[in-house]
Amino acid sequence: MSDYRVLIFDWDGTLADSIDRIVVSIHQASRECGLPQRDDVRVKGIIGLSLPEAAVSLYPDMTDPLHVQRFRSAYSEHYLKLEATPSPLFAGVAESLESFRAQGYQLAVATGKGRAGLERVLQGNGWENFFDVTRCGDEGSSKPHPLMIEEILAHCAAKPSEALMVGDSSFDLLMARNAGVDSVAVGYGAQPLETLREFGPVLAVEQFCELHDWLGRG
Repeated sequence: MSDYRVLIFDWDGTLADSIDRIVVSIHQASRECGLPQRDDVRVKGIIGLSLPEAAVSLYPDMTDPLHVQRFRSAYSEHYLKLEATPSPLFAGVAESLESFRAQGYQLAVATGKGRAGLERVLQGNGWENFFDVTRCGDEGSSKPHPLMIEEILAHCAAKPSEALMVGDSSFDLLMARNAGVDSVAVGYGAQPLETLREFGPVLAVEQFCELHDWLGRG
């Protein structure tokens, strides 16, 4: 077992294969709100932010809170339809997380999803009580602010040096850096590894099982 005690995971694009559904839902919300379409690369570049911050990042001129709320509602309505069957977990995720827990790691989620959305997908996977602690984007500050990680560390009575953040976006890795926590970049989600390596992860992987193997060598 490694020197880490707490493993913190992003959800979309890290544990769950949901990026394509997010992109499609963003495009649909843009159409319904009469906004110009952004290309897929740009949309993927805002995944990880909480939804209000993501909307304003894509459309900086959207300053009216009512317009932001309309965009959020259109996105959520379409995404919920796609998520009638929850997005599948990536290969090796379920087995690796079970192994991590059996080895004594404390497991956490830090996600830009809202609390209702996270609870829905946890229930869909039978994981209502699987993680030691979870934090969501609508409960405080959006990534890359370190608040979610700081609250997780406090809950787990852990030092920053004892935690590892695993994510697929620059916002995940910046949040970890801002909290003084090491990070792992996964290249199968929202952003490619060549982008994520710029943020200094201690490990960059193309498959989730590589994280399991690396921790096992620690």
